[in-house]
Amino acid sequence: MKQVKHDQAQKLREKLDQLRNTSEARTIAVISGKGGVGKSNFALNFALSLAKNNKKVLLFDLDIGMGNIDILLGLTPERSIVDMFEQDIPIDDIIEQGPQSLSYIAAGSGLSDIFHFSEEKLDYFYQQLQNLVQSYDYILFDMGAGVTNDSLNFILAANECFVVTTPEPTALTDGYAMIKHITQKQFDLPLYLVVNKAFSQKAGEKTMKRMQDVVSQFLNKSIEPLGILPDDRVVTKAVTSQVPFLSYDEKAKISQALTHMTNQYLEQNIDIHKKVPFRFVSKLKQFMLER
Repeated sequence: MKQVKHDQAQKLREKLDQLRNTSEARTIAVISGKGGVGKSNFALNFALSLAKNNKKVLLFDLDIGMGNIDILLGLTPERSIVDMFEQDIPIDDIIEQGPQSLSYIAAGSGLSDIFHFSEEKLDYFYQQLQNLVQSYDYILFDMGAGVTNDSLNFILAANECFVVTTPEPTALTDGYAMIKHITQKQFDLPLYLVVNKAFSQKAGEKTMKRMQDVVSQFLNKSIEPLGILPDDRVVTKAVTSQVPFLSYDEKAKISQALTHMTNQYLEQNIDIHKKVPFRFVSKLKQFMLER
């Protein structure tokens, strides 16, 4: 009897040690206050740049019904997140392959809200998500512009959040409103700012500083500068050709700026970008229960 109890205790200790040592992908929510700022294009090319650095990367399009990652890639996905719910298929079966070994999940259409399902469906979703976070180095969630209660849960559960804006006043105003909303819900979530479509480096730096100052003054929060991307005609050409601009012309100004941005991001955060503790799905479930 004592031997049985000892064996059971040993198995429990081993299981707890295994859970403690389990690690998962670094999760990044990519957001914007309004549409038209180039958020999805940035998310795609940043993910591609990470993959070029020999990282195992998944880009998850969560702009349900409005997603365009597959369009930007010029690919027609066989399945989307909608199919996983409607057909009860494993999430691995809806993962598509893009360039540079980049994996992505298409948003699909015909499903207005992936979270208004039965508890059983949601549990299945959480289980599938757990499989994902243990299989990649980075997972980027391309969120819809603006914020809903359900998309907010994903943002808050992520390890960090990239806010994409432009020098346009409305983009800055909407971006600040988004940051304020997130900060009120979870103050310590690390935030990074991307200034896209900058007419010059000086204009980009001015926009960056303006947003940082406002966030610091009124929210008492710091937002780290991720980088500045120029307003480059190559982007329009790449989108028209349905090819990521990083692949379309790697020598273009925007491609060089993005590559530099990615390298800085990886170098400056080398310690925290080792696989992080097992927690994304548990945090997401917690936020969903509190809604």
